[in-house]
Amino acid sequence: MSQRPAPSRAVIARAPIVPERVRSIAGHSFAFVPHRFLRDGFFASLSADQLRLYLFLVLAADRNGVSYYHYDSICSVLELPLESYLRARNALIAKDLIAFDGTRFQVLSLPDKPRFDNPAPLSDEQDRHNRDPATIRTLVQQSLGTRLREIP
Repeated sequence: MSQRPAPSRAVIARAPIVPERVRSIAGHSFAFVPHRFLRDGFFASLSADQLRLYLFLVLAADRNGVSYYHYDSICSVLELPLESYLRARNALIAKDLIAFDGTRFQVLSLPDKPRFDNPAPLSDEQDRHNRDPATIRTLVQQSLGTRLREIP
């Protein structure tokens, strides 16, 4: 009984797992995320909220990457508070992944390399009042005269 030669690794790696379900863009939406998004570190450069917003905008975009969703709709679908949405939107703009003109979003082609957030250290009392979430929360609670339950 002769043994069959083992299939080459390249053939196994390239064969689809479920051939009848191979993804195709023909006749459907224009949404896609290039492999470079993962391979070159763009995925790793985004926070969870930034990633959710980016993926939403990719899925909502037309063939030019443009979408017209209002922030209320986006916040509702993504279940994001307005402040989180604004931080994510502004970060995606700063990272050169999207453009926004006040009405429309455009998902842009990927830049040469990802931009990672490198927050400056808190250096003085003013920085803590303006940028430290725990200090800001305490100041808001004090100004409202309320005591919210501490979260461990």
